[in-house]
Amino acid sequence: MSTTPRLTALDALHRSLGATMTDFAGWDMPLRYGSERDEHNAVRTRAGLFDLSHMGEITVTGPQAVDLLDYALVGNISTVGNGRARYTMICQEDGGILDDLIVYRLGETEYMVVANASNAQTVLDALVARSEGFDAEVRDDRDAYALIAVQGPESPGILKQLTDADLDGLKYYAGLPGTVAGVPALIARTGYTGEDGFELFLKPEHAEGVWKALTEAGAGVGLIPCGLSCRDTLRLEAGMPLYGHELTTSLTPFDAGLGRVVKFEKPGDFVGRKALEAAAERAETAPPRKLVGLIAEGRRVPRAGMRVVAGGEVVGEITSGAPSPTLGEPIAMAYVDAAHAAPGTEGVGVDIRGTHEPYKVVALPFYKRQK
Repeated sequence: MSTTPRLTALDALHRSLGATMTDFAGWDMPLRYGSERDEHNAVRTRAGLFDLSHMGEITVTGPQAVDLLDYALVGNISTVGNGRARYTMICQEDGGILDDLIVYRLGETEYMVVANASNAQTVLDALVARSEGFDAEVRDDRDAYALIAVQGPESPGILKQLTDADLDGLKYYAGLPGTVAGVPALIARTGYTGEDGFELFLKPEHAEGVWKALTEAGAGVGLIPCGLSCRDTLRLEAGMPLYGHELTTSLTPFDAGLGRVVKFEKPGDFVGRKALEAAAERAETAPPRKLVGLIAEGRRVPRAGMRVVAGGEVVGEITSGAPSPTLGEPIAMAYVDAAHAAPGTEGVGVDIRGTHEPYKVVALPFYKRQK
């Protein structure tokens, strides 16, 4: 039985711009408006405009909101200051990753958890289940927000034309309430492209007006609308994990090289603590496969699921791969046995339809912006 994809508040606008639409996590989303390469390069050199309204916003409020989040998530949310944000994860009891998240502290006892679109219901259900016994409310706010991102080196100058908020004082991984094009918004300085930029959480009925105002404000510096396709190549170049590729329920944060997000020092128990303590110990004594970057020596593009080989043996698996517009070469992220994971390791290849194509092992990320 087929289900009809959900539409964002900007759906009609995307279609009027000639976007190629795709079903993503149950939403009809713009894949591209024209050239994926042009959209990618615009974000790297100028600015790009994204509709991210498919992301899942969950509000947690109440006297014990922070206690619930410290129990439900692996991070130490009690140390997040007002107006700040924290990258963290929610894990199963066995330590497997349910999702990676950003948690914003909006007030003394109010937090917003932003989940990936594909996992939003799973995260909501887990938080509701884990809230039992806490004086806190978990609220599904997915329909309360549209989310627009403007990313790229020109993004601060574009947004400054439309807000009197203190953008210069807004740190990375922070958010503040303000107005954009005359309407209320939560202005956050996070991002998933490797560039400077902002995410604007606002009411769905205001989305089209704000999108058009940003388009007009950015016209002189080359801002263009961007789809999910270039968002994927941008995050891949920046070495940022994607759930379902680099992160899954079969991996713990330590398996994914992201053990730093697990805060054992926080007081009290949290879901998955025992399993994650064991995973941390295993990672010390017998390092798991390591997430590395691979750059092609030829022109063939690796894809998720392809095998990484060395000396006739399978030593890893590709998690994400694509042509890199910035580097001009095919690139990939892969989990590789520790013995073959050091940057510069020779003799590593990718099995592409029976041919072992040579690749260079490099440290992540592939691309880092100049600050």
